[in-house]
Amino acid sequence: MSRRRIIIDTDPGVDDAAAIFLALASPELDLAGISVVAGNVGLAASVKNACKLVALAGRRDVPVYAGAAGPLIRDQVFGKYAHIGSFADTLVPETDHGPQAVSSVRFIAEEALKAASKGRRITICAIGPLTNIALALRLAPNVAQGIERIVMMGGAFASLGHRTPWSEFNVHADPHAAEIVWNSGVPLVLMPLDVTFQALFTEEDFRGFEAKGSPCGSALAALLRTYDRSDIKRFGRPGGAIHDAMTIAWLLQPDLFSGKEMAIGVTLCGPTAGQTWADFYGKSDRRPNALVMSGVDERGYRELVVERIAGLALTSGEREIDA
Repeated sequence: MSRRRIIIDTDPGVDDAAAIFLALASPELDLAGISVVAGNVGLAASVKNACKLVALAGRRDVPVYAGAAGPLIRDQVFGKYAHIGSFADTLVPETDHGPQAVSSVRFIAEEALKAASKGRRITICAIGPLTNIALALRLAPNVAQGIERIVMMGGAFASLGHRTPWSEFNVHADPHAAEIVWNSGVPLVLMPLDVTFQALFTEEDFRGFEAKGSPCGSALAALLRTYDRSDIKRFGRPGGAIHDAMTIAWLLQPDLFSGKEMAIGVTLCGPTAGQTWADFYGKSDRRPNALVMSGVDERGYRELVVERIAGLALTSGEREIDA
């Protein structure tokens, strides 16, 4: 089986934990490393969370890299639960696993350049602010040529925002980075709030994560119960989204999703900085730069995420880090 080589660029984050676990549970994917950026929480807490997650999954062979501690230009903003910091040890056990000495930016750039030289490009799953990726693209002119596509969770169109009334958090946190990445020429697949809000996970799913006794499934269920994301007033029914895992799910089962190519952009400054727009009906002269998802098979997506994560780290022992 030919495995797709990917990098996850992340700011863990409960949703990020689900995406990382889903990738680690999927033999179709070859996870080259986890690149960490400040976002949901500060950089130190984000790195600690990422290390805890790979250690719990028995995958210390997957290296973790620390990247940008703040956005390119704008004042820094954090996620809803930033004051809590890293995951409590009672939710995700402590570990002595630590990050690599190389920065995320250099790691992304070097992986892309190496992939370009071998003719086998990498895929980046971007589930945090895009600062690391923007910096990597600027580090060398050929970096973009080594990236097959960037699958990103970000943006909001018809659904409006969740971090502010007009913006989704990952773009809001660094709109200038989004502008660089979205106009880099690298093919982009976008999972905006419009589609992530269509699939809501409930207590039934949490019990599904725990059903096989996986430590990862149990930890994710505990995180989801602790950091509740339900909003019946907005969604009209119980449950909450697991946004970031959609990037991994699209790589595994793209037929679960529907969308179309279109031009997208972002407001860089002013009172609505971070607001995203999409030319749904071809009204502008801008060429499409993203495949924007607008629909998801909710049941299929939920079943994929629950089934894979429920079985993670049940039989495989820890792998050694390659020298």
